[in-house]
Amino acid sequence: MLEVTLYTDGAARGNPEGPGGYGALLQFVDSKGALHERELSAGYQKTTNNRMELMAVIAGLEALTKPCRVHVISDSRYVTEAFNQHWIDSWVKKGWKGAGGPVKNVDLWKRLLRAAAPHELHFSWVRGHAGHPENERCDRLATTAADGTNLLTDTPEE
Repeated sequence: MLEVTLYTDGAARGNPEGPGGYGALLQFVDSKGALHERELSAGYQKTTNNRMELMAVIAGLEALTKPCRVHVISDSRYVTEAFNQHWIDSWVKKGWKGAGGPVKNVDLWKRLLRAAAPHELHFSWVRGHAGHPENERCDRLATTAADGTNLLTDTPEE
């Protein structure tokens, strides 16, 4: 099974409900030792930082064409803890309700679960804006997308 590293970041200006964007970087090493990379990004007119963090992971997973072992590296505890602390399992069992009431962004969490289904995932958190080269690269992708002129009208839903 191919091993892929997925770095992600999301950004929003005027969070919540301002323009935002996501950036994702897929990397894998082929059998000859060559590094392959693919950058993904898009911007939206009206969104939130958390929605963009989710969209970065979704876009990366949806870009994969076959089942892979995917190491997702994100500066979003919202995303990483949902999987590492098994919050998402609890949300699903409780009908998308958490300790504080209804879970936000259910449409994207469901889409993320569908995108994740064929893969083996492992999530790691990194501190944002701390000099991690790939995280900084994804941050540039996300902020450039958020500041762009070709923003999509709405965050994609299920």
